[in-house]
Amino acid sequence: MATSLLLLLDDIATVLDDVSILTKLAAKKTAGVLGDDLALNAQQVSGVRAEREIPVVWAVCKGSFVNKAILVPAALAIGT
Repeated sequence: MATSLLLLLDDIATVLDDVSILTKLAAKKTAGVLGDDLALNAQQVSGVRAEREIPVVWAVCKGSFVNKAILVPAALAIGT
């Protein structure tokens, strides 16, 4: 009984170790993609007329989606 419990704890530790390694790898791969969302901050939008603010933010949003549509599959292809 005690050996079964120890084997179970060992298996859990192994799974957690694998999850930790894969999380670190995923964070490295997605850092560039997530940084793309930080490209526009409030200081860059200041000075824009109110009627132009939404189109500017929408243009940035579309550009971000296009970048992600290219970068995410490329990162996944490189990783395999």
